[in-house]
Amino acid sequence: MARSTAFAKAEERRSRGTRLGFRVDAQTKKMVERAAALERRSMTDYCLTVITEATRETIAKHESLVLSERDRAVFFEALIHPPKPNERLRRAFREMRAQVVVE
Repeated sequence: MARSTAFAKAEERRSRGTRLGFRVDAQTKKMVERAAALERRSMTDYCLTVITEATRETIAKHESLVLSERDRAVFFEALIHPPKPNERLRRAFREMRAQVVVE
C-alpha cells in the first residue's frame, strides 16, 4: 500500500466520529468474521464497506426509475407532443384554482 493511501485510510478512520451499534446472533457473527477474514480486512472495515455499498444500492434503487424501451418512447413522446387537456383535467384545474387563496 502506498504511503498516501495508508495516510488517507488513517485519516478516514480518525474522521469517523459516530457509532452505529447493533447486535447479531452467534451464527451471523461467525459468518461475518469469516467473510472479513477471507477479504483480509478487519470486521469494522468489512462491515462498514458492506453496509455502505448496500445503502448506496438501496438509495439508488429507490431514487431511480428504469423504463422499458416502449415506456421511454411513450414518455418522451408525451414531453415533445403533450396531449391537449381533456374535460377531466380542465375540471381538476378549476377545482384547484377555487381552493387557492391569494393574499
